[in-house]
Formats: sequence, structure tokens, C-alpha cells
Amino acid sequence: MDIIEVRSGRDKKRFIDFPHDLYAGDPNYVPEIYLGQKELLDEKKNPFFQHSKAQLFLALQNGKVTGRIAAIRNNEYNRFAHANTGYFGFFDVIEDYGTAKALLDTAGAWVKKEGLNAMLGPANFTTNDVAGLLVAGFDRPPVVMMAYNKPYYAGFLERYGFVKKMDMLAYHVTEEQANMKSVQLAVKIGERLEKRGITIRPVNMKKFKEEITRVREVYRGAWDKNWGFVPPTDAEFDRLAAEMKLIMDPDFALLAEHEGRIVAFALAIPDVNVIIRTIRRGRLLPTGIFKLLFQKKKIKRLRIILLGVLEDYRRMGIEGVFYARIITRGLEKGYNEAEASWILDNNEMMKKGVEGVNMIPYKRYRMYELENL
Repeated sequence: MDIIEVRSGRDKKRFIDFPHDLYAGDPNYVPEIYLGQKELLDEKKNPFFQHSKAQLFLALQNGKVTGRIAAIRNNEYNRFAHANTGYFGFFDVIEDYGTAKALLDTAGAWVKKEGLNAMLGPANFTTNDVAGLLVAGFDRPPVVMMAYNKPYYAGFLERYGFVKKMDMLAYHVTEEQANMKSVQLAVKIGERLEKRGITIRPVNMKKFKEEITRVREVYRGAWDKNWGFVPPTDAEFDRLAAEMKLIMDPDFALLAEHEGRIVAFALAIPDVNVIIRTIRRGRLLPTGIFKLLFQKKKIKRLRIILLGVLEDYRRMGIEGVFYARIITRGLEKGYNEAEASWILDNNEMMKKGVEGVNMIPYKRYRMYELENL
């Protein structure tokens, strides 16, 4: 077995494609879109590389790929968290601990060579991207932009010496389960908020760039005390916003304003994974693009992907109004289930909010840490 650095275009293609072979036959596997992954890993196109660096590795046995990993130096995380930690991500491996150990050894050595003394992950490349290892809830496919992995990964990481740093939860609700009394109560709360000068409206898509610039500051302020949060740079946030815009429905992109200032926002997006899981090896061309364009009516699930409220405006009911409006509008548009993800396991306020409309935790993700490299 050899561990090699990914340098050539051919090796990068093998890096992206390896999961398709590893998960062949798994009914819950959803391929990543190839062009999206290629751009994510492109140092010239992904703004992450404007401030940080990473190295990709492949495990080969008799020339065949048996595993992959990325070793990551996230300078923004270390600056914001006052840490000296590296990340690992894009971790996939056959069911062989020896291969997993060799990959983790290699990533750890790279991180240590960078002068870092611990390793955190998985994250591809930051917690604003796909992050966390699925440790419970393997019976259903992941929703859009959520992780999926083999059940044996957790055992490999723990055997190596990684320990739990933080768990994140995904909550789920169906049309039949939703607590419509809470939804109706939220309508009255919304009326009271309006009397206090707080209005809730959808994003103005005609002024998308201007709206996103204002939302960016709320995003940074609303999450700044959450574990693992790193405020994205302007370029990183704009990249995320551009990705969201491709599948965004303004009915599910809500802003709360007070005296002309955005104080909270929420975003739910259609779960396009319902379609992507049918696109072979994540290739949009020649036919995959038509599936995305013409099969949107098959999507019946939303993912509530973002919800943030500035600290001075919390405990006023804004969160509940957001959930109620998304659920109500979703039902009107034919959606019959929703996921809220991810929510930190220690974020009792957010957990209480989703549980208030009868959402239940059904998937658990974990961030692991290895101290003292």
C-alpha cells in the first residue's frame, strides 16, 4: 500500500470519484456533483485558499484507490478560536483499519509539519462546508449539503485516539407530525412583533447582492459564540450565497427587520439530493442537468439550513415565526417533510425551537479531535 500526494489532474479526479466506487450499491448514498467538487478543490477558485491551505492524499493498493483524506490548515479558525489546530476532511476508506491508520498518520504528519499540535474533523474544508461524521441515523439518505459515511468510520477514528469534541443533530418532521397549534400561535407572535416594529419578509431577489451584503453581518454576529463557528470572509460568504441562489426559493428565505436593520434571517432550501442521488457518479453532463431542471416537482422535502438571530433579539419569538412561515408555505407548495440541520447538541434554545413544532432528532453527526500530535 502507498499513500501519495494528489498533484495531477488525474489524481484529483480519482480523489473525487473514489466514494462512488466505495458506496456502490448503497441505496442511501448520494454522489457529490463532480463539477462542484472540482471547483471546491481548486486553489484558484475556492476563496478558502486565499487565507489557508490543504493537501489531498490517496491510499493506493496495487494501483487501486482504497482511501482518501485531506490535511487542512485553516488559518481563519486558528485566528478566531485562538487555537493551533489542523483539520482533516474528505475522509473515505475501505473497511480496513490499516489503510485508515496510514491515511490518518499521513494527515497528522502534514498538520504537525505545519506547526500545529492537534487535529479536528471531519470538515470539507470548514464548518461552513460539509462537516461532521454521521454516527447515528444511517437508515435514510442525507439531505442536501449533509454528510454521509460508512458506519465503521467512527470506530476507526476512536481506535486511532480521536475523541468526541461536539455532536450536531438533524431534526425531522412530516406533515402529519407537525404541531400546527404552535404554528398558529407563531402567527399571533408575528402580529405582536409587528406592533413592536419588527417585520418579517422574504429576500428581495431583484436586490440579491445588496440583501446578501446585509445578511452577511447578521450571519457573523448571530453565530459568533457557537462552538466551531468561524466567520467566513466576504469572498467565502459570496461563494456560499451564489450556491444557495441556484436552488433558493424566496418564499423560504426570510429576513426580520427592525427600523431598517436586518436582525435575523432564516433559509430553507429544497432537498435536491432527491434528484442528485439518481445522477450517476455526479456527472451533470450529458443528461444529469436535465434531471435537475425537469424533476424538481419530485422534491417534497425542505432543509432548514440556516437560522440566526442577533443576541439582542432572541427570546422574542422570531425563531418560531420563521419555522411557522416555512412550514405553512411549504405545505401550500406541496412539501410534506422538512429537516432542520445541523443544530449543536448544546444549543438548547435552538433545540427547543424545533421541538416546539414537533421536530424530532433523527440523525447525529460528530466532530472529533485528536490532541497532542
